[in-house]
Amino acid sequence: MEYYVTPLQNLIEEFEKLPGIGRKTAQRLAYHVLNMPKERSEKLASSILEAKRKICYCEICQNLSEDKICAICSSPKRDRSVICVTESPKDVMQMERTHEFSGLYHVLHGAISPMDNIGPDDIKIKELMARISSGEVKEVIMATNPNLEGETTAMYISKLLKPFGIKVTRIAHGVPVGSELEYTDEVTLSKALKGRIEL
Repeated sequence: MEYYVTPLQNLIEEFEKLPGIGRKTAQRLAYHVLNMPKERSEKLASSILEAKRKICYCEICQNLSEDKICAICSSPKRDRSVICVTESPKDVMQMERTHEFSGLYHVLHGAISPMDNIGPDDIKIKELMARISSGEVKEVIMATNPNLEGETTAMYISKLLKPFGIKVTRIAHGVPVGSELEYTDEVTLSKALKGRIEL
């Protein structure tokens, strides 16, 4: 049986509640925090509290923001006629790293998943529909994950948007750059063939 002093046990248990953190990693993190200089551990704690206090959802796109309207939505340089729909704020960050997209975003904060009791009302679809009704949007790019939940969500939203006459596209899926065909699964290869482009 493991024995830890109570504050250490509490710290381990809190780390274990984080996604992707098992018991051993939680223990390593807890010991690491204990071995940090006091100033660094206080800075870590205050950074967590500050993030919780200052970060909110953008009133327009639902992305993380320090203000009511995020920097992307308030930028006059962005193309307001195109919205890229993602499942999480992390996906927005990934898209921005490409420097290829100049439109706006909409973050759903999840995907439809009946197995997990997550329906359309549990994610930010209503907020997306309110944006579409303005008439300014000409295209919606579905950038949900290429799994069952992401595909279900993309199809559900595309059906909702059909009456608006808006172009709905899906990001391409296929063989990752730098990989080899012999290690690519059949579904990925099939999607790559369907989404092929002319050279």
